[in-house]
Amino acid sequence: MLKIQAESKIPTDYGIFTVYAFSEREEDWSPHLVWIAENTDFTKPVNVRFHSECITGEVFHSKKCECGQQLDAAMKYMSEKGGVIVYLRQEGRNIGIINKLRAYGLQEKGLDTVEANLKLGLQADGRNFDIAIEMLDILKIKEINLLTNNPDKIKSVENSNIILNSRIPLEIDSNEMNQGYLIKKKNYFGHLLEKI
Repeated sequence: MLKIQAESKIPTDYGIFTVYAFSEREEDWSPHLVWIAENTDFTKPVNVRFHSECITGEVFHSKKCECGQQLDAAMKYMSEKGGVIVYLRQEGRNIGIINKLRAYGLQEKGLDTVEANLKLGLQADGRNFDIAIEMLDILKIKEINLLTNNPDKIKSVENSNIILNSRIPLEIDSNEMNQGYLIKKKNYFGHLLEKI
């Protein structure tokens, strides 16, 4: 059972967010986080982004993915229009940073992102978005506009007690390093990508 373990206001380049740390135990050093923009109106459908941790893309600006740019775009969007970012500690589609680097090593030998995970005996995508739904329930958020290109995130909301009012695309232009990755996202995972 997730609980709010701590909260604080954090000023960012995009504005002030109230941040909640969610975990089952207060000793958890890697809690899930919910970032709520200052001007969020909970009486209307709330803009929401489910975002999975990506240290390589968000912190070190890796060009192998678009995760860092998606997080920046989501923070800007929420700051301007109000909304919530559910930050899930599910690095590398929930395989962790060590396995993610191992998968990258296999990709350097010619495997794609899915083949590399499967070669390591891991799921192509092991994330669990029910955790995000649980956090929204705790915050009493009943109706949302979901910023996503991922049909699994859409299904997770549709299969919950939260009303999905609309989907808002969050598509980032590809670069020479991540185009194959984005093509795989579209063709294998069914991501709703118009630019690829």
